[in-house]
Amino acid sequence: MLEVKNLVTSFGSVVALDGVSFTAQESKITTVIGANGAGKSTLLRTISGLEHAASGSITWSGKSLLGMRAEDIVRGGIAHVPEGHAVISELSVEENISMGSLFRRRKFKADVSAAQDEVFELFPRLKERRKQMAGTLSGGERQRVAIARALTQASPIILLDEPTTALDVGYQQEVLELIDRLRKEKKIAVISTMHDLTVSGLYPDRLLLLAEGNVVVSGSAESVLTPENIAKHYGAKVTVITHESGPVVIPERSK
Repeated sequence: MLEVKNLVTSFGSVVALDGVSFTAQESKITTVIGANGAGKSTLLRTISGLEHAASGSITWSGKSLLGMRAEDIVRGGIAHVPEGHAVISELSVEENISMGSLFRRRKFKADVSAAQDEVFELFPRLKERRKQMAGTLSGGERQRVAIARALTQASPIILLDEPTTALDVGYQQEVLELIDRLRKEKKIAVISTMHDLTVSGLYPDRLLLLAEGNVVVSGSAESVLTPENIAKHYGAKVTVITHESGPVVIPERSK
């Protein structure tokens, strides 16, 4: 279990995270939502060691992560997939995915080849394109490459920053379904950030709403994604409808 308590991260006089607390558990999806500037990306970057916390604590299985180098946190089992389908365009799909093995914990080094084969079984479309340059893929396929690379790290925790950004609705649904399937099959803890409210309620076990660096509402997607909460913290009018995988938020058109 990953536990964050009273986490504060500042950039000079600007407080980006102001006392954030939550837990992320195995086989569960925790989705963090909030308007631009709410602190979502800073939260993931602080967990992965790319930003330094001013105070508070981050522990995983009882071990503190504060003060650790980002490289050591990755090698310790936390994979971070940044926003923007982070792949190296000039490398092939296979080469991009193989880079995940560079950060595998020492005890998992022996089965790198088997792990890559397993990833290609999970992502048959990527297997078909394994020699194709990553820069020529669609946005949804590049996101799959980034997630596949994280999986080759044998990480029990994956941080996904805006995994559906710049994807059309069809690809958004596919990526979210994939994440849901992976957390069940691989028993990984997923912490995902999302700005787009439309599909943010699909599949998470817990939703956190950040505003100005604070968790202002947390709980089930149904309890967080209410027209009242969204109007207050996003300044938007919406309609919320029920879907079998969670609530779907539909912005109301201005008249």
